[in-house]
Amino acid sequence: MSLSRREFLGLGAVVLASGPLGTSLYEPHEVVVSQVDIALNRLPSEFDGLRVAQLSDIHFNSFVTASHLEKVIELSNSHKPDLVMITGDFVTTGHTRDRKASAELAWPCAQVLRKIAAPLGCFAVLGNHDYQTNANVVVEALSTGAHIHVLRNQAIALERAGARLWLAGIDNVTVFRAKPDLALRDVPKQECTIVAVHEPDIADEVRKFPVDFQMSGHSHGGQVRLPGIGAIYLPPWARKYPMGHYQIGDLQLYTNRGVGVIGVPMRFLCPPELSVFTLRKQT
Repeated sequence: MSLSRREFLGLGAVVLASGPLGTSLYEPHEVVVSQVDIALNRLPSEFDGLRVAQLSDIHFNSFVTASHLEKVIELSNSHKPDLVMITGDFVTTGHTRDRKASAELAWPCAQVLRKIAAPLGCFAVLGNHDYQTNANVVVEALSTGAHIHVLRNQAIALERAGARLWLAGIDNVTVFRAKPDLALRDVPKQECTIVAVHEPDIADEVRKFPVDFQMSGHSHGGQVRLPGIGAIYLPPWARKYPMGHYQIGDLQLYTNRGVGVIGVPMRFLCPPELSVFTLRKQT
């Protein structure tokens, strides 16, 4: 079973009209924490045990309120991550008729995100909705309002006791801004590299580069999954690797189900997710 995006949005209209049914199926406060060990051959021993929390697809609007997001941040902080990565879609296209007004919702979102606690900082890449509203507004809100470093086809080195671990952000695939070669241009090929990119299915291209681990979102896990069938709708660039942990050649990929919702204001058999990765030196 597979729905088009138009049919999926039509289902959302039916759910909204159903009133209590829609409310009962959407469980915004039941965020599942997925704790995953990621064993990497090239990880420097100095970074063994590094904890990375991943959030994705917040879609800050009437369905993901400030109080809801605050609880998610409290949950993330309770796991004491060393750094936090947010893999795009802070806002939602079409939340209002004015796309720039939709982008402005990144400011109240940033006011909550500034409560993130991570000694190595918080980083982000942009999603397709961030671009389809106003990417510059979103970036300004995140950088000045929450001190989040947005990586747009660029990489930075984390240093510890003389060793380096690279963190690269590939820009959005859906709107044709992704440039893996540019993002990884300054990264020494022999050094361990983690990539964040909104859309998971670009992993088939990322695997051609010396990258060890990719974090993505975009899919929402399908949001609505039926027993024996699975997701009834998945967006482009999230149909091959829709959720969970994958091994793709030498590359590991994790696709996060996201925090928020879009189209259909509910989730079914697909709860929102906070991922907490512990990086391990593989021996």
